[in-house]
Amino acid sequence: MEIARVSNHSGTAGTMRGFNLFGVPVRLHFTFVLLVIFLVVTDLGSGHTSSSYALFLVGLFASVLLHEMGHAFVGRRFGVRTTEIIMFPIGGLSRMERVLRPSEELSIAVAGPLVNILLSAGIFLYMFYMHLSVPIKMADLIQPTDANALARLAYGNLVLAAFNLLPAFPMDGGRILRALLSLIRPEDQATRTAAWMGRMLAISMALYGLLAPQPVLVFFAFFVYLGAAQESAAAMGRTLTHGIPVRAAMITQFHTLDHGNTIRDAANLLLSTSQEDFPVMHGEQVVGLLGRNLLLKSLAAEGPDAYVAGVMDRDFLLLEPGDDLSMVLPSMAHAGRCALVMDDEKLLGLLTTDNLSEFLLLRRFGMEPVV
Repeated sequence: MEIARVSNHSGTAGTMRGFNLFGVPVRLHFTFVLLVIFLVVTDLGSGHTSSSYALFLVGLFASVLLHEMGHAFVGRRFGVRTTEIIMFPIGGLSRMERVLRPSEELSIAVAGPLVNILLSAGIFLYMFYMHLSVPIKMADLIQPTDANALARLAYGNLVLAAFNLLPAFPMDGGRILRALLSLIRPEDQATRTAAWMGRMLAISMALYGLLAPQPVLVFFAFFVYLGAAQESAAAMGRTLTHGIPVRAAMITQFHTLDHGNTIRDAANLLLSTSQEDFPVMHGEQVVGLLGRNLLLKSLAAEGPDAYVAGVMDRDFLLLEPGDDLSMVLPSMAHAGRCALVMDDEKLLGLLTTDNLSEFLLLRRFGMEPVV
């Protein structure tokens, strides 16, 4: 059974639906949009035309996007699908459908910075071919003008490559470091080392940004620290769940809805139980899933007398009871609150993010799962 059946419209919280590129959904984090607005406002008074600056921003955005597509293409060579690309202020994030092996992670991580290096080399070659002057002094690049826009894009790609090769999470260099360390020590220890370096880098950036003062560095440092902390937490989760089947963490006592029930029936069940996600059944067959947010949205849009069959989510995450929990964590993070655990066509239980969090908490206190 496929363990990553996720609807195309589902995505990471805090992101806006963007577009598809070579079959990979690209989403924009709301802070990325805020950064673009900030850059446009602060540079309106610069010495270049608005059209050239707009082209520079588009070129920089395309460079980051091609960087992430480099990850996606190499991942595809290993048979790993990229579920989405999220554009953050400090760059992009490619979400893979499963945990990568060290050799896979090493190749995939290197691919992104390599794309930026090749883009920079291509721009410089074009400038030499067209007999365009290439500024080499920093003073000639700090002040943006029409004349140095192309050179700034070339140097910008080099900066992107160098920044991403720093050996600290969440940059690609941190993933390279983890992949190399994983060859000689456990994966969780390798991740903690790379995450620690990421936090130290973020603290250093923030201190320098406060003293310089450079508010943008403080802004970037926040995301670097957050990314390092998330990687550390994810590694801890994989360690606590490795080798444990999904059946050990799933909810076995749950309520279902019939496809002929109304939204009013679903709302009453939501109020009378602590459950927030309800499988929708047609006899013994699961035909959909209705979560709390979708229920409330449908109640406002369709009214209480609409049928759940008309508003339920028909594209949801399916897991088998014997699946390794550590391997399905990325799918859970992408799919949302709930996944259905099924043995062939029989519904056995639910795996929710809340229950999974409680399971991880108990595991940290040394409780052994019952499998």
